[in-house]
Amino acid sequence: MATPALAQSAPGAAEYRAWMGKGPNRVRVRAFEAFLRRFGVAGVLPTQQILRTASAWRTCGTPFEVPPPGTWGRIVPSLRFIRDQVRPRVGPVEAVSGYRNPRLNHCAAGAPQSAHLGFWGVDLVPTTRITRRQLFSRLCALHASATGRSAGFGLGFYTGTRFHVDTKSWRLWGSNNRSGTSPCR
Repeated sequence: MATPALAQSAPGAAEYRAWMGKGPNRVRVRAFEAFLRRFGVAGVLPTQQILRTASAWRTCGTPFEVPPPGTWGRIVPSLRFIRDQVRPRVGPVEAVSGYRNPRLNHCAAGAPQSAHLGFWGVDLVPTTRITRRQLFSRLCALHASATGRSAGFGLGFYTGTRFHVDTKSWRLWGSNNRSGTSPCR
């Protein structure tokens, strides 16, 4: 099945190859991948996807960025949660935004306290057919469950079927970054 339009606007293989060829990126990526292997979450999502910065990458900066090493441990519980809880409910997903440095986050109109700044989570889109209503139903139920609460599942919804997952803290928000607009309310 074709990848959703939101994922298609994300940087792809050609951009990743070009970026990997610049400066120390290849060495940093290898170190990051070794870290993910050590914690058993390598391959939950392709590294290329995890390192995507923001949908506004063309105007706001680099399409990919290796987060500061001190933040790497924060993504581990989120990747486990995606593997163990999110994918079984919504099917395969593609990451379209991971870590954002402060400058890029501001340019991309990210929330000032965005979990992306600390590399706590990622924005995802399902890669198989699922309606917005089905997505809301399945993820809202997960968020409300004891599993969601104990994991500190942060869940945000955006346009189409794009959604955010992190394990920074248990909270909800909708497309305007406010909790009151979450479809789970």
